[in-house]
Amino acid sequence: MKKLFAISSIILAAAMPAAFAQGPASALPPVANAAPDAATLAAANDMLTSMNYRAVSQGMFAQMRRVMPGMMKQGATTAINNSPKLDAARKKAALEKVDQEMPKAAMALDGVFSDPAVLDELVQETAKLYARHFTINELHQIAVFYKTPVGAKMLATMPQLTGESMQIGQRVVMPRIAAIMKKMQPKELAQ
Repeated sequence: MKKLFAISSIILAAAMPAAFAQGPASALPPVANAAPDAATLAAANDMLTSMNYRAVSQGMFAQMRRVMPGMMKQGATTAINNSPKLDAARKKAALEKVDQEMPKAAMALDGVFSDPAVLDELVQETAKLYARHFTINELHQIAVFYKTPVGAKMLATMPQLTGESMQIGQRVVMPRIAAIMKKMQPKELAQ
């Protein structure tokens, strides 16, 4: 089961839209690592409100709730089927265990994505993130953009784009990860 969650974490990280990606902290200028001041944080929260960030995030969570169990199962199935350490009988048993565990994993995901505290924390941390990287003036400009028709369209399509991006990420990234994992195995175990 640990393998299942590790694979799903890789898929999720690879599939998230670039708009929500963050580079390593060491790559940020020193000022970006400082805690934001109250006025900038307030502007960031206003910007998130103009983005309808809570509703967009809830839409993304709903999309993730629908696609993550299938992605997790496919990732686990691929890992099991590609494992040279398992014979046919052990692969069959492992696949059966995945089938047994998937409803529990799906329920656990539902719990995460439906927990209001998760959304609250996400909003708070995202406001801090934007406040560290943008000035008050820039945050106001971003808020104005999201009030335009194209900004509103972007927000409305974001949950669908996120779900489709996750599927693309899985299709594009997972075969490459499986190939890397296979190359890493000792030759005597590979078949």
